Amino acid sequence: LFALLLIVLEWSRPGLPSPLRPICDLRVLDHFIKEARDAEAAVRVCKEECAIAVSLLVPLTRVDFGVWEKKNMEEQALEVQTGLWLLSKAISSLRASVSNSALASHIDISVQNIASIGQVLRSLSIQVSRHITSDEPIKPRGLDDYVPIAGGLDIQETWRVSSASELFQVHINFLRGKVRLLLANAPVCQQGIS
Repeated sequence: LFALLLIVLEWSRPGLPSPLRPICDLRVLDHFIKEARDAEAAVRVCKEECAIAVSLLVPLTRVDFGVWEKKNMEEQALEVQTGLWLLSKAISSLRASVSNSALASHIDISVQNIASIGQVLRSLSIQVSRHITSDEPIKPRGLDDYVPIAGGLDIQETWRVSSASELFQVHINFLRGKVRLLLANAPVCQQGIS
C-alpha cells in the first residue's frame, strides 16, 4: 500500500510526465487488430455461410500521408468516425446472414470493438462539428447514433467488397492505418511527451 502511494505521489509531482492514459495506449488497439485478424481467419475458411449476397460499402484504407497531415484533427476524426460507421454497418450486415455460433462470436466481438473505438474517440475530446439548423447544443454521440453529416461521407473515399474475408482485411487495415494515426497523434496523448 505504501509503495502504491509513493508511485501515485511520484506521478503527481510537478515537472514529471503523467503516466500514459489508457486511451492512448496503442496496445489496446493492437488487441482489437488481433481480434479482427482472428475474425478474418475464421471467415476465410467459411465458404457458403459467409457469402455476401450484395457487395458492401467500406472505407478506403490507403493513407496519403501528405494529404492526411494537412488535415486538422477534426477532419481526421471525421474521416475515422465515418470509416468506423461504414465498417460497423458492413460487419453487422454480415452478422445478419451468419448462423454458426463460433463465427457469429468473432463478428460480434468486431462490432463491439468498433463501438469501443468510437467511445475512445469521444474520450479524446476531438470535436467533430456538425451543421445544425436549430439552437440545440451538440451532444456527444456514439457510433450507434452516428450518421455521417452532409459532406461527411465522401464516396470517393469508399469502395465495395464482395467477400467476408475482404471485409475483415479492410477492417484490419483501417485499424492499422487511419485509426492508429489518429490515436497516436491525438493532442491528449501528446501531453507530457517531449
